[in-house]
Amino acid sequence: MSNRPAGAGQTGTVPRARTQETGTSTSLVTGKGTTSIEDGVVAKIAGLAAREVSGVYAMGGGAARAISSMRGMVGAPGSVSQGVSVEVGERQAAVDLDLVAEYGTAIPDLAGAVRKNVIGAIERMCGLEVTEVNIRVDDVHLPEQDRERRPERQPEEAEEPRVR
Repeated sequence: MSNRPAGAGQTGTVPRARTQETGTSTSLVTGKGTTSIEDGVVAKIAGLAAREVSGVYAMGGGAARAISSMRGMVGAPGSVSQGVSVEVGERQAAVDLDLVAEYGTAIPDLAGAVRKNVIGAIERMCGLEVTEVNIRVDDVHLPEQDRERRPERQPEEAEEPRVR
C-alpha cells in the first residue's frame, strides 16, 4: 500500500483508523512507515478493559480458570488475556470474550458495559476500529463459593488469644 498520489481516476488517500476521543483520524500507515499492532497487544487491552467493569468476576472458560488458579498457587502471574480472542487487521479488530458474571448482575447490562469499555479502550489506545465484541457468559459466581473454599474457624479457636 502506498501513500503516494494515484494516477487519474484513482484516489490517493489511505483509509484512516478512527479514535473515539476526538473523532479525528489517525494513521497506522503513513509516508514515513507502517505501524502494526499484534493480536496479543489488543487481547491484553481488551482483557484489562473487560475486567474494569463491575460485575465481571473472572475471564475465561472453566478449564482456563482452573489452570490459571493452579498457576496462581505456585506464584506464577495470571494472564490478562485469558478468555480473550482477537482478530486484528490493518485498520480493524474483532474481539471475543468469555467471562464469569457476579451473581445478581444483570447480564445484558453487563455485556453492554463490557462492550462499551472494550471498544473505547481499543479504539483510543490502538486507533483500530472495533467491528464487533462478542461476549459469552460461561458461568455465574455465587457468593457461597468463596465461603466454601475457606475453612471456617471453630468458635474455640476464635476466642483464644493470638499472641501469648
